Amino acid sequence: MTSKGTARAFAHLSTAELTLLARDPGSLFFMVAFPLMLLMLRGDAPKMETYVAGYMGMILAIGGIATLPGIVATYRERKVLRRLATTPISPFALLTGQVVAQLVMGIAGAAVIVCAGMVVFDVPPPAHPVALALAFLLCALMNYSVGFLIAAVAPRARTAHLAGLMVMFPMIFLAGAAVPREFLPEAMRGLGDYLPLTPAVVALRESWSGTPSLLPLLLMAGIIAACTAVAAALFRWE
Repeated sequence: MTSKGTARAFAHLSTAELTLLARDPGSLFFMVAFPLMLLMLRGDAPKMETYVAGYMGMILAIGGIATLPGIVATYRERKVLRRLATTPISPFALLTGQVVAQLVMGIAGAAVIVCAGMVVFDVPPPAHPVALALAFLLCALMNYSVGFLIAAVAPRARTAHLAGLMVMFPMIFLAGAAVPREFLPEAMRGLGDYLPLTPAVVALRESWSGTPSLLPLLLMAGIIAACTAVAAALFRWE
């Protein structure tokens, strides 16, 4: 297959993955409607940009940690990855297409939150849009790497889905994505210090209404490298 043909096939594959994701009521609700509902409930809170930035991280965690592991494990369980190994479209291309689909869905969910915050609640625009875009991308890749790690170690699709939920839900609260960490008890804030989503939320918040720092970005990059390496070493194609 030529490079142009490979690119076209990958584009079709990514589009198909996005279509399947968009048709899933659960994904649509938790990545678009649920964060918007939370934002509306926080409508009278001060510094709404704090919640907007946190919900962006939550959307990416829902897609990458709660949704992606079950999808990948299902493909493995149903021998989809094994069958793709005999075609010009490699199993790796399918996994990459899933990442693209998750990222597009995450951007769509974040766009809804940002637009609602700025139009309805007069949230000021991000002070550092380039830094915000970088933090968003790293946050997405970090969550996907954690999701692939869960899929790599889970023996079955149902286990992968359950494990993703069990990791995601406590983390979005302890890391400050659902509720700002300053509102949490000290002991719970201490637990949040060791969670991978915490530097992501910090980077998103700093980029929106503070002074971006390098450390959260480096921490995310390190988590991406570590989780990807371990997932690649443990992942089974069938």
